[in-house]
Amino acid sequence: MFEVTIEESFAAGHALRNYRGKCENVHGHNYRCQVTVEGEQLDSIGLLVDFVELKRAVHAVLDRLDHTWLNEFPPFTELNPSAENIAKYIYDEVHQGLAVKEGVRLAAVKLWETDTCSAVYRP
Repeated sequence: MFEVTIEESFAAGHALRNYRGKCENVHGHNYRCQVTVEGEQLDSIGLLVDFVELKRAVHAVLDRLDHTWLNEFPPFTELNPSAENIAKYIYDEVHQGLAVKEGVRLAAVKLWETDTCSAVYRP
């Protein structure tokens, strides 16, 4: 099994709903996002996926999130903007925007809110 991973970052603010603690208050993060694609076979030139194409698909999503108030960004107008929910949102959006060949799949999105706290979404 081969894996290709990229990391990108974005900044955004949020406040957790129905949460009792510091994170119910308005605050922001410099998020770090890791996106991993996996597959069994490389193409004819030895690539699983082109890094440029993977970065393009990820940037298309993260650029929309960058410097936003997540609580007012759909679907987080209804869905709590937790790291877990944001990771799944990024996964779903990248999955739609990434053209991959048969046998290659988006494996996971890992999202750090801080250097020591992260959430992972795998389908």
